[in-house]
Amino acid sequence: MSSFKKSLSQLHLFVFLAGLTGPIGNLIQLNGLHLVMYRMGITLLVTLAMYYLIKNKMPLKNKTKWQIIGVGVLISIHWVLFYTSIKLSNVSIGLVCLSSVAIFTVLLDPFFTGLKIKWQELIIALISLVGILFIFQFDVQFRKGIIVGLLSSFIAALFTQFNKKLTVNTPPQTIQTFQMMGGFVFLTLIVVIYAFTTQMTIPLPTKLDWGWLLILALACTVWSNYLMLSALKNISPFTMNVTLNLEPVYGIVISFLVFKEHKQLGNSFYIGFFLIAISVIIQMFRVIKTPK
Repeated sequence: MSSFKKSLSQLHLFVFLAGLTGPIGNLIQLNGLHLVMYRMGITLLVTLAMYYLIKNKMPLKNKTKWQIIGVGVLISIHWVLFYTSIKLSNVSIGLVCLSSVAIFTVLLDPFFTGLKIKWQELIIALISLVGILFIFQFDVQFRKGIIVGLLSSFIAALFTQFNKKLTVNTPPQTIQTFQMMGGFVFLTLIVVIYAFTTQMTIPLPTKLDWGWLLILALACTVWSNYLMLSALKNISPFTMNVTLNLEPVYGIVISFLVFKEHKQLGNSFYIGFFLIAISVIIQMFRVIKTPK
């Protein structure tokens, strides 16, 4: 298997695991902030253990370490906003909002690569945007969740650009360890300061919540992030983010089966979802035709 095909396989497995995070997060009783703090804390313990087992670690400059930690903070913000979006609306809406990552990627690419916007990619992103607009207008009660979800997508597009640069010279395991460290410390500070100023106790997960958090940390974070960072070595950020549009497919199917969310959604949701799926298919054909 060529390195490109291997990266493409890793990418799609990563997206499938990412699709599980929404339904699992909805099953956890904690709010978005506390949920992500515990998720990153568990993940950090695992990645630290794995990191110290690595032989012949690549030495990192302090500047690089702080860059990785900074991206970890962005990831933590993205996750908090994503789960907050789900809590404000539902799993299907929160997941579909992630498709706007492709739009933000097209707009951010020129600032990171110095290249002009490619009209083909812009058209694909606009198809996704039209799909999102269909979904946005169909029910007022979900609009807060959609707005938070779109902000989450912008942060995702931003940290993917930074991750692309980091994966060039830094091993995925090292990146993941320092990113989880940065995100966990950042969220813990926020939670502790908020609890102190409001004199509120920090909520603890239930036994069932701990089980779901372990799945989120081990399968949907440690393993999936490794797959994502490995795939980025041969996959462009735009292809990564457009392929992430498949995440709602897996998550929505699960949410329909588990939470019966199809009863909450109207025709405009399905029209929007169809347009988003079309944008994914078009991009996949482009990638297969020109794998460079």
